[in-house]
Amino acid sequence: MSDKLYLYPVWIRIWHAVNALCFLVLLISGISMQYSNPAYPLLPFDVAVSSHNMSGIIIFLAYLFFLVAFAFTSNKKHYKLRFKGLTERLVKQIRYYTFGVFKGESSPYPTTEDAKFNPLQQVTYVGVIFVLYPILIVTGLALMFPEAIIDNFFGIGGTLLTALLHASAGFLASLFLVIHLYFATMGASVSANFKSIVNGYHESH
Repeated sequence: MSDKLYLYPVWIRIWHAVNALCFLVLLISGISMQYSNPAYPLLPFDVAVSSHNMSGIIIFLAYLFFLVAFAFTSNKKHYKLRFKGLTERLVKQIRYYTFGVFKGESSPYPTTEDAKFNPLQQVTYVGVIFVLYPILIVTGLALMFPEAIIDNFFGIGGTLLTALLHASAGFLASLFLVIHLYFATMGASVSANFKSIVNGYHESH
């Protein structure tokens, strides 16, 4: 028997959906601009550039919306890190993901109304939302307005450095997406966590 907790209000689900759709566009258009054969691109170059820029602007606006909602709702409690004993909690959660889940063990940190994320999720989401996202957004906006980039940074061209930082952050975000989708299958059922981000209810074991 499973219990359901309403953990994902409408604004979070909308924000999540906008991010997911825009990030897929950013990923496809970014790969098309950087790595595809110019003779056989995934997308025509002008389409890739315009769709990448538009999706980036939407992501930026959605991020501003998230920060405002974060400041004025109780959702911020789920991102408050407790550093005391954090290493031990992370090791315990990693052990569960690598061994325990395949042996049918119960999660060491079950989802509750006051703790939506386990320690590993919490650290990861804090890093992605408050470190990786700002890097992606700032470097992306800078590349849209290259005249604002400094010409030289310790002997390295400012535009090149910005592009490398943006691409590196994009790679990490893509890696996060793959891992995020994989761990999303580790719910009460393979599809339970995907349903929760649609209907708002987390289904626990």
